[in-house]
Amino acid sequence: MKYIRSQMKRLMKDEKALQDRLKKLMDEQGLERSFAMKALYHSEVADGGKYQAKYQALDEQGK
Repeated sequence: MKYIRSQMKRLMKDEKALQDRLKKLMDEQGLERSFAMKALYHSEVADGGKYQAKYQALDEQGK
């Protein structure tokens, strides 16, 4: 599984908790939106994260 920006945006659109976490990351760490999204991907989606199944489902829809 690899990071795809458009797919991560769709997942975040559906998940309010991820949107809140993104804003918090940006505020606390001073990250730009694109870097904060990648950080969220690695912490919440990749390698068995909480949202991995939903992210993979979006991947299947895109094919």
